[in-house]
Amino acid sequence: MTQASFRYHKLGYVALNVSDVTKSTAFYRDIVGLDVSENVGEDAAYLRCGRDHHNVVLYRGTTPGLKRVAFELENTGELEKAFAHVTRLGLNPRQVAAAERAVLKQGESFRFEEPNSGLTFEFYSKMMQMALPFAMRLTKIVRLGHVVLTVTEFERVTDFLVKNLNFNVSDFVEGRFAFMRCHPNPLHHSFALGKGEENRLNHINFMVSDIDDIGVALNRLKKNNVEVVFGPGRHQPSGSIFLYYLDPDRMTVEYSFGMEEFPEEHPREPRMIEPRPEALDMWGGVPTPAFARVGPIERVEQGA
Repeated sequence: MTQASFRYHKLGYVALNVSDVTKSTAFYRDIVGLDVSENVGEDAAYLRCGRDHHNVVLYRGTTPGLKRVAFELENTGELEKAFAHVTRLGLNPRQVAAAERAVLKQGESFRFEEPNSGLTFEFYSKMMQMALPFAMRLTKIVRLGHVVLTVTEFERVTDFLVKNLNFNVSDFVEGRFAFMRCHPNPLHHSFALGKGEENRLNHINFMVSDIDDIGVALNRLKKNNVEVVFGPGRHQPSGSIFLYYLDPDRMTVEYSFGMEEFPEEHPREPRMIEPRPEALDMWGGVPTPAFARVGPIERVEQGA
C-alpha cells in the first residue's frame, strides 16, 4: 500500500466546543490538571500539558462536541509536502489566516475535512513553546495521548486515513474498531475509530507517567462528584491501564498509563482482536451507558 510522503511528529491538540468556557476551563484546570496558557474572555481558552502553548482549546459553542483535531508535522518541509498532497487529493486545504495563527501562537497551518466523517484536520509544524514547564499540580500528565472518534462510515474513514493520510493500523477489531498511529510517531495509537450510529467524539486521552496517577485521580474524581464511566481497567490492545470520566458537557475524558511503542522500520503486523468485552477491559469491567455518548463533530460549511 502506498503511503503519503509527509511525516508526522505527534498529535498536537484537540479543539472542543463547550457550552460554558469558564466552567470547562475550571474543570480541565482543577480536575484534569492542565495548565491554562491563555483565556480569551468567555469565547476561548488554551490549556496545556507540556511546553506547547496548548494541547486543548475550548471554544464557546451552541452544541458541545469536537471542533477539530490538529497534528504537528516534523518540520516546515513536511508541512509543505502535506499541503501539496492534500491539494492533489482534492480536499481543498485552507491556510489558517495570520490573525488566527497569532492567537493560536502557531506558524503556517492549514485545515481540511476528512470527506466521510466531516472531521476538520489541522496540520502545522511550529507552535510557541512556553518558558515554564508544565506544572503537574494534580497529575503527572506526559502528553495528550490520543483522540478517538465514533463514525458511521467506519471502513471508508479507516481506508481514507491509511491510504491517503499516512496513518498505520496497529490493531483492529474487524469492521468495528481500528487503533492507528501517525507515521512515524511510535505510539500504538494517537488516533482511533469505532463504528457507530453517528459521527461524534468518543473520547480524548491524557497519558500519565505513573500508575499511581490513576488511583489518585480516581479518588479526586469521586471527591468532586465527577462521573466515572469506565475503569480502572486494562486494555488488551495497547496494554494501558485506563480511567474514563465525564467533563461538564458529558464528553468523555481518559487517563491512561503505559502503551506499546513501534519502531519506524519493520514494525509488527497489526493484530485482529476478538470482539469481546475482555478486549476492552482485561479486568472484566464494562462502560456505563454514558460512556462516549456526547460530542458531535462540527461540520464546516463548504466554502467557509
